Amino acid sequence: MVREPHGYPRRILLVAAGLTPQVVTETIYALTQVRRPAWFPTEVHLLTTSEGAERARLGLLNADQRWFQRLFEEYEMPPAEFGPDHIQVIRNHEGHPLRDLQTEADNAAAADTILDCVRRLTADENASLHVSLAGGRKTMGYYLGYALSLFGRPQDQLSHVLVDPPFESHPGFFYPSRQSRVIYTSPPDSRPLDTATARVRLAEIPFVRLRSILPAWALEQSVPFERAVNAAQQGVGGVRLVLNLEEGWAEAGGTRLSLAPIQFAFLALFARRARAGLPGVECPSEGCDPALGQEFLEEYRKAFGRPPQGDRTKKVLKHGMPRDFFLQHKARLHRALEKALNWRAAAYQIRSHGKRPATTYQLDLRPDQIEFIEKDKGLHYA
Repeated sequence: MVREPHGYPRRILLVAAGLTPQVVTETIYALTQVRRPAWFPTEVHLLTTSEGAERARLGLLNADQRWFQRLFEEYEMPPAEFGPDHIQVIRNHEGHPLRDLQTEADNAAAADTILDCVRRLTADENASLHVSLAGGRKTMGYYLGYALSLFGRPQDQLSHVLVDPPFESHPGFFYPSRQSRVIYTSPPDSRPLDTATARVRLAEIPFVRLRSILPAWALEQSVPFERAVNAAQQGVGGVRLVLNLEEGWAEAGGTRLSLAPIQFAFLALFARRARAGLPGVECPSEGCDPALGQEFLEEYRKAFGRPPQGDRTKKVLKHGMPRDFFLQHKARLHRALEKALNWRAAAYQIRSHGKRPATTYQLDLRPDQIEFIEKDKGLHYA
């Protein structure tokens, strides 16, 4: 029997916030005083920037302000765990705290952090997770909602809180108080407002749950946001790679690809390894990789019946595959895929895994998603 979200012993609230920590108390108020049946969190987690974390500590937890504790005391609610350790600061890929999300790299780091946080919080089958999109930058809200769509279970929920003006974003407003409390609008009006009259509403947001189509590795370990999205896309269907070695063409998701012979052989190398369940390969670092070069030449011969014809290519591959050749043709393959497939190209691109110096490269397709039509033999391997 499936329990209702409020019936789980562990009830986790996850909030993304920017410079307004009030979204935490506003959300808790809406979930406990507005929502029916009420959902009382047993613990609260906050995802934010370094500046947002400082504001949350001072506004919600500081002994003078303590608005988090005040809310629970005023409405006589069972306590919830929330302290400095529950505030997670988004960091860049070098491990430095981010003060704001300003660059593409910052946003990528935020996506990875948010995804891993949601993955961890949905790992406990005896917990329900409620995610609030009320605060933070729009990109944070997008990543948070998307992460819940990837990992969310039937007991997990998504919402946004709506606060009526003039209380919305007011630095002195944290929740509608039981007793009259006066705050003032910004100068020059400085108009008095009674927080007891404020109205906070909860907007619950339905979302598609994709957890059941994700591979086990995406649920069990930290993975980049982009790789998790690619895994979900493959699970939805329509991802299939066909390599016809008889006629020298490739097809991805039903779309014929226009690939130069070298890019075709390069893709075939990684496709054959993925189909065989072999581990990723390392990019040559110093000198040449004879084994990788030989694998590439074998795929080329299988497709075209001869080695590469250009004198320059022959010279480059004479002693194996060098680093420049690997990176150059990986990039060219990716450009060709993007030209033919647009956003769908991501599922067929060669992906890096792990950190330097142990980075490996592989095609993130399942064996059953790859088909080879072998030359001369007329054999199909699907």
